[in-house]
Amino acid sequence: MQTDLDAYLEHLRSERQVSRHTLDGYRRDLGKVLTFCEAEQLSAWADLDARRLRRLLATLHQQGQSSRSLARLLSAIRGLYRYLLREGHSQHDPASGLTPPKGERRLPKTLDADRTAQLLDGAVEDDFIALRDQAILELFYSSGLRLSELVELNLDGLDLPAGLVRVRGKGNKSRELPVGRMARQALESWLPLRALANPADDAVFISQKGRRLGPRAVQLRVRQAGVRELGQHLHPHMLRHSFASHMLESSQDLRAVQELLGHADIATTQIYTHLDFQHLATVYDRAHPRAKRKGSTE
Repeated sequence: MQTDLDAYLEHLRSERQVSRHTLDGYRRDLGKVLTFCEAEQLSAWADLDARRLRRLLATLHQQGQSSRSLARLLSAIRGLYRYLLREGHSQHDPASGLTPPKGERRLPKTLDADRTAQLLDGAVEDDFIALRDQAILELFYSSGLRLSELVELNLDGLDLPAGLVRVRGKGNKSRELPVGRMARQALESWLPLRALANPADDAVFISQKGRRLGPRAVQLRVRQAGVRELGQHLHPHMLRHSFASHMLESSQDLRAVQELLGHADIATTQIYTHLDFQHLATVYDRAHPRAKRKGSTE
């Protein structure tokens, strides 16, 4: 079973060309299933049936796994069995028809426009790390990049005169995004210092030793900026969420925001309409005479 799993992961890496982050997620999720099968003394993937798989899902749910995590696990299993069916190593998909337990859908956390300005508009020191980190923050918010897209960005993906950045997102799909004026200025301030660091490759964002910044290094720098400027925890995806929420609030163009974010399914983008409604509801509650609570002095 391990041999079949290794072959499938190699298929994802070499033929499907999924990102390293996605591949690690598949490895972790399917590793849980393999451990379960071994405990059940199954000798082949073809021996796993829907009854056993349903029991595994129930156990993981009782252990605190979220509905979203279980949905991801089922998706990984379905992908594995599509491969096994194609290769003739199984005649069925035990995940067919199974759904994860329903869970409460959490809205993503965002910064409002004032907090975003507070983060980005502070004084920036004229040194390598400060200018690099400012360019990272501005680009995240300007173009709504995923962490993996920013980390993997090379110089040939930037066209600052045209105000564009080209990235490769999920499913190895490329998209072209606008880069706002403030992000362009931040990048123009950073790139000359980058060139002086003897870069090891064409990575846009590098360490002082010239090496490409990894995801954890970028997460750390963003978190430190959040603590320093806002006094709160901040992560790269919060800037992406803020970008999406502010764009949708201003434009009301769901399809355009879907394209900018690189979402394959517009249902994924629609969560930001709930955020926008929350904002409108708050304004309504504060402003409408008949909406104010009894005894309110507002």
